[in-house]
Parts: sequence; C-alpha cells; structure tokens
Amino acid sequence: MRPLRPVDVDPGHAADREEPAAGTWRPSALQRERTAYRQRRSNRSVAVAVASSVAIVVVLVVGLTSTPGWPRVQQTFFDPARAWESLPAVAVGLWLNIRVMLVCGVLILVLGLTLAVLRTLRGPVFFPVRAAVAAYTDVFRGLPLLLVIFLLGFGVPALNLTGLPDDPLIWGGAALVLTYSAYVAEVFRAGIESVHPSQRAAARSLGLSYAQSMRFVVLPQAVRRVVPPLLNDLVSLQKDSGLIAVLGVIDAIRSAQIATATDFNFTPYVVAGLLFVALTIPLTRVTDWVARRQGWYGVAGTTL
Repeated sequence: MRPLRPVDVDPGHAADREEPAAGTWRPSALQRERTAYRQRRSNRSVAVAVASSVAIVVVLVVGLTSTPGWPRVQQTFFDPARAWESLPAVAVGLWLNIRVMLVCGVLILVLGLTLAVLRTLRGPVFFPVRAAVAAYTDVFRGLPLLLVIFLLGFGVPALNLTGLPDDPLIWGGAALVLTYSAYVAEVFRAGIESVHPSQRAAARSLGLSYAQSMRFVVLPQAVRRVVPPLLNDLVSLQKDSGLIAVLGVIDAIRSAQIATATDFNFTPYVVAGLLFVALTIPLTRVTDWVARRQGWYGVAGTTL
C-alpha cells in the first residue's frame, strides 16, 4: 500500500478553512465581507430614501408657497397666532372625543360579538334569529352614519317618550354603536367561519356542548385572527366620533366651529384635524405592528 500524500492547499483559502480554537470563534473573512456588503447596501438605500423624500417635500412646499393665492390661504387656514389661541378649547373637546371612542368601542365589541355569534347559530329553528341579524347588519352598513346620527339625535327625542334621555351625547354615541357594531359583527363572523369545522367536531367529541365549544375553542381562535381589522375599525371610530358635533355636543370639531364663527378663520379646524391625526397615528402603528406579529406567528405555525 502506497503512503498517503498531503493534498496541496491554496494558501489564500487556508485561513478560511482553519478551525478556530474553542472559545475564540470569529467570523470568516467571507462572512465579514458579506456582512459589510449588506450594511453598505442598507445605508445606501436609507440615504436614497431620505434624499428622495426631502426632494419631494421641498418641491411640494416651494410649489405651494409660490402660488399667487398662498398668502390668503395661509392667513385663513394656517395662522399660527389663531392656532395657538384656539388650541386649549379644541384640546378640551378632543378629550370628549376620546371618551366617546373608549366607551363606544367597548359597547361595539360586545354587541358586535353577540351579533356574530347569533348569526352563526346552526339549525332551522334559529333561522328567524339569523335573518334578523342579517337585516340589522345590512341596514346599518347601508345607512350613512351621519343620517343615523340625525335620526337618533333629533328624531327619537322628538317622540317625547317618557323615560328617554334627551342628552345629544347619548344619542350620538348610540348612533356610533349601532352603525359600527354592524361592521364589527361581520368581522367577528369572518373570524368564526375561518376556524376549521374539525375544531368544533373535536370539541364536541370531547363532550363539550355547543356553547362550551364556541367559548373555549372557536372564539379564542377567531378573535386572535381578527385583531388587526378590529383595530382598524377603532381608528375609524376615533375619526367618526367627531360627527356627533352636528348634535351640538362640544367636542373638538364643535369647539373649532365656535372659534371659527368669531372671525371666519378656519385655522381652528386645521388644529382639530392635526390633533385627530396625532391621535390616529399611534393607533395605526399599533395596528401595523399587530398585523406583522400575527403574520410572523402564522408563518411559524402558532397563534398570536
């Protein structure tokens, strides 16, 4: 048998093939080069994005401010002194919008989930219930929200029924609850129907009743799956809470309207809009984060 001869090794790649000593691991030259390339590419992408964004903003600002009517528009809509003067009253009104959103949001979730469960009841005996819920969702999803606010805020108190409240805030909130619960009910129903029937069958085979299988098996999975669209509805509710101002409720929009009526300067409306945007952006970012996290867990095969 001939003796084995050593294999020639390229000196340029010998360092990459050497096994580091225990406890002294370091990335290879090739790995470091790849990491540096990814970092350079990321930095270049960020620089291009920032430069293009700044260029677009500069072009828009210069183009807008160079128009002949810009001084008049600035005085009417973007007066700094008028904005600072109206800010306290508009901020107080915004706090009312926030409270309306929180209270109505809880009621909408409860009513929407109840309607969704009733809509998914099985068996011919529950057909009238399913038909009534379907009619409710069709009607209130079809009616404009402003019309519902007018009907409840002005029409119901005009009936002069004993025991009914005459507070416009209550009726404005009721209009929001009735309208948004129809949308939320459909969101919950989509989540319930997305759960595979085998989940119900497995729960029933373990001896759980229909109500127990819905409570412990179906609804937990359904709610997890529809969290992003529910948060999106919450963002819309936060904006539409300003519509109750048509009933005379002193919210952010109504406060801006009162301030505007003194000199017909619309800057308070812009202030109210900016406050609504400042309140909406965090909710939107939370919605995006929940959607991304749910997508990651879905890819991994687990639930949120």
